[in-house]
Amino acid sequence: MSPLLQTPEESTAPSRSGRKLARTTMGLERDKKRHGDVEDRRGDTLVDEIGIVTTAPAPNGVDLVQESVSLIEYVARLGDFRSTQRQECYSLVRRMKSLLPLFDEIRFLGSAIPPNGIASLSKLKKVFCLAKKLLKTCNEGSKIYLALESEAMMVKFHAVHEKLCQALDELPFDEIEVSVEVREQVELMVTQLRRGKRRKDTQDMELAVDLMAVSSKTDERNADIAIIERLAKKLDLNTVENLKKETIAISNVAKERGQTSECIEQIVEILNKFKQVFGMEVIDVFEDPVKPKLLLKPGSLVIPHEFLCPITLEVMRDPVIIASGQTFERESIQKWFDSNHRTCPKTRERLGHLSLAPNHALKNLITQWRETNNYKSPNTEGLASPQGSSIKQEEISSLVEELSSCQLKVQRRAAKDIRMLSKENAESRILFAENGAIPALVQLLTYPDSKIQEHAVTALLNLSINDTNKKLIANEQAIPTIIDVLRNGRMESRENSAAALFSLSMLDENKVTIALSDGIPALVELLEQGTVRGKKDAVTALFNLCLNQANKARAIDAGIVPPLLLLLKDKKLNMVDEALSMFLLLVTHPQGRYEIGQLSFIGTLVDIIKKGTPKNKECAASVLLELSSNNSSHILAALQFGVYEHLVDISETGTNRAQRKARGLLQVMKTSDQLP
Repeated sequence: MSPLLQTPEESTAPSRSGRKLARTTMGLERDKKRHGDVEDRRGDTLVDEIGIVTTAPAPNGVDLVQESVSLIEYVARLGDFRSTQRQECYSLVRRMKSLLPLFDEIRFLGSAIPPNGIASLSKLKKVFCLAKKLLKTCNEGSKIYLALESEAMMVKFHAVHEKLCQALDELPFDEIEVSVEVREQVELMVTQLRRGKRRKDTQDMELAVDLMAVSSKTDERNADIAIIERLAKKLDLNTVENLKKETIAISNVAKERGQTSECIEQIVEILNKFKQVFGMEVIDVFEDPVKPKLLLKPGSLVIPHEFLCPITLEVMRDPVIIASGQTFERESIQKWFDSNHRTCPKTRERLGHLSLAPNHALKNLITQWRETNNYKSPNTEGLASPQGSSIKQEEISSLVEELSSCQLKVQRRAAKDIRMLSKENAESRILFAENGAIPALVQLLTYPDSKIQEHAVTALLNLSINDTNKKLIANEQAIPTIIDVLRNGRMESRENSAAALFSLSMLDENKVTIALSDGIPALVELLEQGTVRGKKDAVTALFNLCLNQANKARAIDAGIVPPLLLLLKDKKLNMVDEALSMFLLLVTHPQGRYEIGQLSFIGTLVDIIKKGTPKNKECAASVLLELSSNNSSHILAALQFGVYEHLVDISETGTNRAQRKARGLLQVMKTSDQLP
C-alpha cells in the first residue's frame, strides 16, 4: 500500500507534518459528513465561477495535498467511461495516479512548504478539479451528445493537459526537497503530454459518417437500419436498459442547453431511431424522461414493468431466469441462445452457462394479474409482417423450399416474399437463415432472370443486417457473386448490391475479401455511372471499405478521385458532404494527398468554404486543414484563392467543429509565416 493511502498510525515513523495531516484529515472527514463533498464543491467554485478563490481562507500545503489526493482517488473510482472518450479518460486518470508518489514525498516532507510551493499546489488542485468535472461528464453524460461533440471534448482534454503541464512546471522541486527519481518521473510525464498529438483514427471518422447518415432526413431506405444498429452498438445503446438511461441523460443535457437547440433536436432524433430499431416506445424525453415502473396500455390497463420480457416487451407466459439473474420469456431467450449469443441481452455480461430456471414466483404473480384484469395477450404465434399479417414457421420453411423450385415463377415469388418479410422484422432474418435461405439465395444470384437476381440480392441485403448472417453470407462465397451483380446487373440490382457490400463490410474480414474480389473498382464504376441513389450506395460502401488503410490505395488506383470531384461540382446531386467525407479519409494516405492536393482541388475547397452550407464549410475546412498540416504549399495556394477572410468569418460564426478547423488553419498560416 502506498504511504499516501495509509493512516498515520499505519506508517512506521510519522513525522510532525504527518501527525498534523492526520488531524487535518479527521477534520475534513467531519466537514464532509456535515456539508458534503468538500473538494467537489470547492473545486467547482474554483473552476466554474472565476478560476480563483477570493473569499476562502488561504490554503496550507497539507490540506492541498489531501484534497488533491482525494480528487485522484475519486476519478480512479469512476469506472467505465463513454466509448467515444474512453481512451482519453483512462489516459488522464493514469497520469493523475502517477502523481501519487509526488504527493507521498510532499506529505512526509520534514520542513514547511514554501509559499511558491503552496501556490503551485493550489494551481495543481484547480487542474484536478477541471479534470474531475470532465471525467464525470464522460462517465455520466449522454453518449449521443458526447459522440456528436467528440472534437469539442478532445479540445477540453488538451486544455486540461496543457494546464497540468503548466502547474507541474511551476513546482519548486528543489525547495520542497522532492527526490530526483520522483522529479524525473514527473518531468517525463510532462514531456509525454506535450509530445502527444490529437489522435485521428479511422474509428472517429467512421463514427462521424454513421452519425451523419443516421441524422439524414432523406434516403430512409432499409440499408440505413444496418447503420443505426452499428451506431447503437458502438455507443453501447443496444439494450433497453441503456436506452432508458440515455433518455434521462439527454433530458439533463436539454435542461442545460435548451430544448429547442439544433444539437438537442438532432440528439433526440437519433435516440428515437435507436428506440424504434430495438422495439421501444418513443416518448417525449422532455416531459417524462424516466421510464415509469408501470407501463400504460390502451384501455387504462396498467401492466407492471416486471411482467414484461426485456426482449419482446410483452407480458411473459413462461418466465425463466438465466445465469446473470435476469428474467426473460423462455421462447425469446432460447432464440437468443440459438443464434450463437453467449451474453445476457440486458446486461451484456458473458454467461457462465446457458441453463434456464423457471421463475415460478413471477409466473404465479402474472397468472393472478391476468385473471384479475381479464388480460389476454396478443397473438404471438407468428411474426408480425410489415403488412400486419403473421408469419408462421411453416410459411418460412415453405418459402425457403420454393427458392429451389424448378419453376422460375415460383422462385421469383419466393425470393420477393423473403425480401419483403426480412425488410423490417429482425426475428424473421434469424429464422430465414436458420431454415437455409442464405445458400439458396446465393445460388439465385447466378440466374439470368433479372427480377430473381434483384429480389435475391436485396433479400441478402436485408438478411445481412444481422451480424451472424453477415458471416454466413460470406462463408457461402457470396461476395464475388454479389460483385458480379454489381458489375453486370440491372441498375436497381447494382444499387442494392452496393448496399449489401456496405452492410457486409462492417466486418473487418469482409473488407479484405471485398477488396481482393475486385469490389472496389466495381463500386467506383457505379459511383461514376449510377443514379443518385446508386452513387450514394457506392460512396457509402467505399467509405466503409477505405477504413482499411490498404483499401485507400486500391480506391485511388481504381480512379475514385475524378468522380468524387464531379460530386463536389454538381450541387444538384446534394452529395457534397459525402464526397468531402471521402476526401477527408483519403488524405490520411500519402498517395491520397498526392492525388488530391492539386491546385484545382484547392480552388474547389476554397469555393466551398466561401459559398457552401455551414456543413459544407465545416467538411471543406477539415480537408484543407489535413492537407495543409502535411504540406504548407497548400495553405499558400488557398490564400491565393482568397480563403483568409472567410476562415476568419467561419472561426467566429461557423459550426462548433468548423470554428475549430478554421482556427487550426489560421494557426497553420501563422506558424508557416503565410498570414497576409
